[in-house]
This record gives sequence, C-alpha cells and structure tokens, in this order.
Amino acid sequence: MNQEIIPHLFRTEFRKIVTVLCKHFGIDHIETAEDIASDTFLAAINVWTYKGIPDNPTAWLYTVAKHKATNFCARSKSFQDKVLPSVDTEQSYLPDIDLSDDNIQDSQLQMLFAICHPSIPAESQIGLALRILCGFGIDEIANAFLTNKETINKRLFRAKEKLRLEQVRIELPSESAIGERLETVLTTLYLLFNEGYYSESKGAVLREDLCAEAMRLTQLLTENKRTNLPSVNALLALMCFHASRFPARKTAQGELILYQDQDETQWDYTLISKGAYYLQQASQGHTLSKYHLEASIAYWHTIKTDTTEKWEAILQLYNNLLQISYSPIAALNRTYALSKANSNEEAIREAEKLQLTNNPYYFTLLGELYKSIDPKKASANFEQALPLAKTQADKHLIAQNLLKINKNCL
Repeated sequence: MNQEIIPHLFRTEFRKIVTVLCKHFGIDHIETAEDIASDTFLAAINVWTYKGIPDNPTAWLYTVAKHKATNFCARSKSFQDKVLPSVDTEQSYLPDIDLSDDNIQDSQLQMLFAICHPSIPAESQIGLALRILCGFGIDEIANAFLTNKETINKRLFRAKEKLRLEQVRIELPSESAIGERLETVLTTLYLLFNEGYYSESKGAVLREDLCAEAMRLTQLLTENKRTNLPSVNALLALMCFHASRFPARKTAQGELILYQDQDETQWDYTLISKGAYYLQQASQGHTLSKYHLEASIAYWHTIKTDTTEKWEAILQLYNNLLQISYSPIAALNRTYALSKANSNEEAIREAEKLQLTNNPYYFTLLGELYKSIDPKKASANFEQALPLAKTQADKHLIAQNLLKINKNCL
C-alpha cells in the first residue's frame, strides 16, 4: 500500500467528514463526528493493507463513513434519547449523510462561524479550527501553540462545552448579524495565518501548512455571496502577498532570510497577481479595514526596488493603520519604514519612545538602525535582543549580527 496516501487523505478528507457529520448531528456531537471519521480511517488502514487501495479511495471513505454513521444511529442509546428528538422528521429516521461537494463546502463555512463564536477565546477558536476544519492532530496543534497535548485537549474540551452551553447552531448568521460575526471569523483566520507566518515552533521559522489552511478557509468566504465582502477580499490579498515570498523566506537549512536579503526571482508572481486581484475586489464599496491597509503595505513589499515613493507610501499606510487599529508591533514596524523614507536618526527617536523592552524585535530593529550610526549601541541592542529571542533562527540571526559588529570594531 502507498504509505503516503492515508496521511494525505486524512488531511484532506477527515475535516470534510467531520464537518458534514457535525452539521447533521449538531454541535453537541462533535466528538461523535470525530470518532466516526477516525474509525473510517482506521478501517481504511486495515482493509487497504490487505486488499489494496480502491480505485476511488475518497468515495470508499465516504461510503464507509455513511455506513458507520447509520450504524451508530441504530445502536446508540444516546442517539435515540438525545439526537433523534431534535431531528426534524415525522418519519422513522435513517440518516441521509450528504457528502456532496456543495454540502461539504456549505458545512465547512457554517462550522467556521460556529467555531468562531465570540463566547470562546481566540486561541480556542484557532485550536478548534485546526482540529475540525483543517484535520490537524492534537500533537500538531500542541506544536503550533508551543504547548503539550494535555493542554490542548483541555482547551478544546472547554471550548466544545462552551459551544454546547451557548447552544450554538451550525449555520450562517442572519443577514443583520453576519457583519459582527464575520469580524471574529476574520480575526481567527488572521491569527491562524500569523501562527504559520511568524512560527515559533521548534525548528520551523515558517509553517506553510498553517498559512495554507488559513488561505483555504478565507477563500471559502469569498466563494459565498453573503460573505464575499471587501474585508474578506482584503485579508485574502494580504495572505497572498505574504505567501508569495515563502520560497525566498528561508534557506535550504530552514533558516530565516530577512526581506532585504531575499532573492526576488524566487517570489511567486502568480500569487502576487492573485493578491492584486483580491485587493482590487476589496476596493469596491466604502469599507476600509485594517486588512486593506496591511494588504497594501504587503503589496508594496512585493516591489523589491527601494524608491522614495515606495517607502513614503508604506509610511503613510502605517500612519493610517495606527489610527484605525493601533498595535505596538505595527508602530515598531512603522519605524523601519520611517528609517527608509526619512532617516535612521528619526526612526531611532520614534522607536525608543515605544519602550518595548520585552520584545526581541524592538532591540533587533534598534540594533539595525544603530549599525551605521553607533556600532557600540548597535551591539548593546543586539545583546539585549539575544536572550529574549524565542526561536533558534532568531537567536542565530542576532548572533551573526553581533559577530559582524564586534569583528568590525576590532
């Protein structure tokens, strides 16, 4: 048996089976849906090992999942007592599990809104999205959050209990409520993408799989007319622009390559064009979200050549971003644009006002800005950044900077 097909199908089909079954049974029965999907894959391993892989393995999985769902309903006292009374039917009930492409897509979109319910914390929303909508294992989620399986299991359990208590329905919100709920959904997808883009997982400076899942789910929103809104398109544009530089963002050994050192011939220009398309779609109407501004900043970074026009445009975009959605990190990033548009001296004055003394990037940026002005201060800032860095890749970069500066000072 092809050893790679089961992991591949698990990643692509487990989530589809789970979401359709959850939609069918209701939010109270997430574990049941996961158990049936898991049993289906266990059956595939057992049967395919001896009989070989069927001609259409996906159809085989769907058929077995339907049979297992039917058997569960027939045998489960819990189903008879708890699920059946809530099912809207006047006939004797046999589940008709619809695993068509349309129903899978609708179920995933509706589940996305259910999971991103404002009653549960953002980190739990991301965890549930990774588990139910992306098919990640508990150990993978624990790795993404730099924690252990026990913590993730407890976090997901509490989140599921909260969804039950809130009696959250797996459905798209009403027309009047979709704007408010969509904001939470976009925040979750944004954070999910950032978990991959700014990975702190051991040995990985970039988790492309997390970013790809965030992009896939955001794409789902653009494919539904009720959720295909300007802010959604802006977020997808932002993700496309960032993802276009993935091939140039790390070395063959997995070490991070800073923007100014990247080989732009390795950038994915198809993704850049795709990002430009979604940014254009986002410009329709009068909405201006933080995603519009961040996507515009990311667009300018797809133009490698340094020009005054480029950095003044980025600086202005950061000014606008800080007005509508202030964050210390955005303010720190703005100072880099300020250095390129005006001067390092001006950028240093603005950066030092922030006093982000627990942030390694604060000292790293100051180290970079001081390099051409005062090497001793540059070295002192890199030394402060070193113990704060959370990844080996960051520590390596900072150590390299220290080595070069100290060598030049000799």
